[in-house]
Amino acid sequence: MARFAAVVAFVTAPAVLTAQAHEFRSSDGVRLNYTSNGSGEVIVLVPGWTMPAAIWAPQIEHLSKRYRVIAFDPRSQGDSAIAKSGHNMARRALDIGELIEHLGVPRVVLAGWSLGVLEALSYVQTQGDARIAGLVLVDNSVGEDPAPRGGGNFMARLRADRPGVMARFVREMFSSTQTESYLDALTARALKTPYKASVDLLTIKQPREFWRGAVYGTAKPVLYVVTNRLKGQADNLQRKRPATRTEVFEGAGHALFVDEPQRFNELMDEFLLEILR
Repeated sequence: MARFAAVVAFVTAPAVLTAQAHEFRSSDGVRLNYTSNGSGEVIVLVPGWTMPAAIWAPQIEHLSKRYRVIAFDPRSQGDSAIAKSGHNMARRALDIGELIEHLGVPRVVLAGWSLGVLEALSYVQTQGDARIAGLVLVDNSVGEDPAPRGGGNFMARLRADRPGVMARFVREMFSSTQTESYLDALTARALKTPYKASVDLLTIKQPREFWRGAVYGTAKPVLYVVTNRLKGQADNLQRKRPATRTEVFEGAGHALFVDEPQRFNELMDEFLLEILR
């Protein structure tokens, strides 16, 4: 299968389809894939649990007109190799650090969605923020109050009927109508991640204080964009932490940057113009 273009054959944006695929080896020998499009200051996009980098297609197309956009496939996701190990927060944060080192640029804006929020914060907490110009954290808890509700019986359902649960999970990420071909392709990419790896990724051992310590421990600008379920955390973060901007997408699904791409892209434009001077 051809690399990035085949993954996003369901995406029509020409800028995405012509993105250049690259790879590097992690320090534990795993082939990790990323795409690079555009030029200028570097924006690194990290997707969520089991998702491919291609889900950021609306942002790749838009932001690459002004910046160099790096869309990263974490290990065992997207076009990166299936790894035998390392499906934990510490290793995935190290992968982000090694990607930044591989790019050889002085600074990046690091954007993470869902599980990618925790991985971005883990990178900052364990490796520092010297190479970070700003953080974009999309729809996951940052350890603030109030704590989000638990995930119910998701793990049991995943074990009992993984294909069906993943298909439903993908469909429920959106409030807007998506084509069946798009949803089917995204589900197929999510199912690439082996079952054990997908469970390991959701077995998060760090306490909530770890994430709160990361976001409050850095003075770098933060854009925190959430759906209504995390509005309380966004309000508290905005009130208590300087250099923070928050935005609530009340009618959007978890993949809010796909549901409302124009609004999200405009937020990114404003944030990036402010911090990349």
